[in-house]
Amino acid sequence: MRPTPPDVLRPRLPSPLQHVEDDRFARRGVRLLLKRDDLIHPDLPGNKYRKLVLNLRAAADAGHDTLVTFGGAYSNHLRATAAAGRILGLATIGVVRGDELAGRPLNPSLARCAADGMRLHFVDRSTYRRKSEPETLAALLRAADAGAAYVIPEGGSNTLAVRGCTALGEELREHTDVAAVACGTGGTLAGLAAGLGPDRRALGIPVLKGGFLGADIAALQRGAFGEPTGNWRLDERFHGGGYARIPPELLAFAEDFERRHGDATGLFVERLYVAKLLYALTALCAEGAFPSGTRLTAVITAAGEESFGEPVGA
Repeated sequence: MRPTPPDVLRPRLPSPLQHVEDDRFARRGVRLLLKRDDLIHPDLPGNKYRKLVLNLRAAADAGHDTLVTFGGAYSNHLRATAAAGRILGLATIGVVRGDELAGRPLNPSLARCAADGMRLHFVDRSTYRRKSEPETLAALLRAADAGAAYVIPEGGSNTLAVRGCTALGEELREHTDVAAVACGTGGTLAGLAAGLGPDRRALGIPVLKGGFLGADIAALQRGAFGEPTGNWRLDERFHGGGYARIPPELLAFAEDFERRHGDATGLFVERLYVAKLLYALTALCAEGAFPSGTRLTAVITAAGEESFGEPVGA
């Protein structure tokens, strides 16, 4: 019998939950916890494992030997899919936003994908934006020679990914009042909120600007569960200029958080997602957003040593 992806990947579940002594939260009576999903797997950390595992199982059950997925030049999802392909012996194809990148030296993120065996196919940004349209998707798959591949959407967010992330909420249900997560495509928040149940709250911090994510999350929940849950919200103020943008104040905050808590937690703050999440929670706590006595959990979804980004203005 062919082994299933969880058997081969050997995830560390449930992921650890750490209490952090931080006076910025303690003075408000808030207990800060870190859900260390970055420690689930060295190559598929955090929400990447949770979002991919049911998709990988579906691909295996259907007999696919190739995965195709989509992402930008700094996509954590592309790197995780490439790593999963290497571990499971599957071919992988990454459709990358930006045909101007073709022929240029690969940045560290895309170089990691290539080292893990992913074949990169660069497309222009206009076409990439239309990739969810059936005709455009079919043309992209033909151009990438991926017609027989198992298709995983950008960020891995589909109904299988959302269902995979419900376990995150279930692991936290008895330990938190509010669980917060940085959001790219919204699949993790959609599953987290469902797993927490109606008496716990989920908070999403988008790392992209645009204001579109709420509708996407509601649609993901309708697809996975029949209707949206009512226990989540977004705060759109902390994207820092957009995806892969790292303003100086965010970099300074991440470095300070590491100085305060790195020795006790072993956490190196990933800059693209986790830094924005922790910065947002610190600011929200200062605003009085969380009542005294709140158990507030920050879901750490990415490993810091794999963070690649660009300063604002780059």
